[in-house]
Amino acid sequence: MFDLSFFLVAGLAVILVGLSKSGLVVSLGAVGVPLLTLVMPARDAAGMMLPILLVLDAIALFVYRREFDWKILWILLPGAIAGTGIAWALSAVVDEAAVRLAIGLITVLFVLDAWFPLRKKLENLPPSKPWGSFWGAIAGFTSFVSHTGGPPIQIYLLPLKLRPALFAGTNAVFFAVVNTLKLIPYFTLGQLSVSNMQAALYLLPLAVAGMIAGVFMVRRIDTGLFYTIAYWLLLALGAKLVYDGIVGIFF
Repeated sequence: MFDLSFFLVAGLAVILVGLSKSGLVVSLGAVGVPLLTLVMPARDAAGMMLPILLVLDAIALFVYRREFDWKILWILLPGAIAGTGIAWALSAVVDEAAVRLAIGLITVLFVLDAWFPLRKKLENLPPSKPWGSFWGAIAGFTSFVSHTGGPPIQIYLLPLKLRPALFAGTNAVFFAVVNTLKLIPYFTLGQLSVSNMQAALYLLPLAVAGMIAGVFMVRRIDTGLFYTIAYWLLLALGAKLVYDGIVGIFF
């Protein structure tokens, strides 16, 4: 059922997702499903990735169990729950390509704006509840559709300039909740099929290996370098999502 090309592409996808779950390069997690769509249908790709994400979430929760910000999470999670519910309700009509294009454009504009003086003046301000609720809802929606919740969350978190480990831990708790919420909807939509679960089991060791490597680096990376890497990778991912969205809509 699964040929060599499947394992080469899917293996790379889950390694990148594992790295993202370490908190080192959170935006890389959004590459997983787009990569998998090269070798399998998009909805199956999202379904196969969910159990892998849940295992990685459990590991991340253990690793960063003392390093997360409850104040930020209480701002983000209500919106994320609402966004997940909306995505489930609209699952029959949501155009995945349009979602990728929209989130890609927003991500690129965010990074470009972050490199101008106006954004620097906004850094290190206290977390904004309306702003966080909005991006939490966007992250819940896009995470449900194609596990691309990383960019919206980074748009909210990066300007706060958290320590790398605190940034990683806050991400870990947020996505552990969001991914758990997706279990029942994915099951009712038929995305947690036996073949998808079998593929996930085969690929899980690669994802865990990627995550372990990322956790090792997060504990040792300079904060300035961490944010430089995060912004550049977020820009690259945004451009990729824009490209995927345009191709999906017009070609």
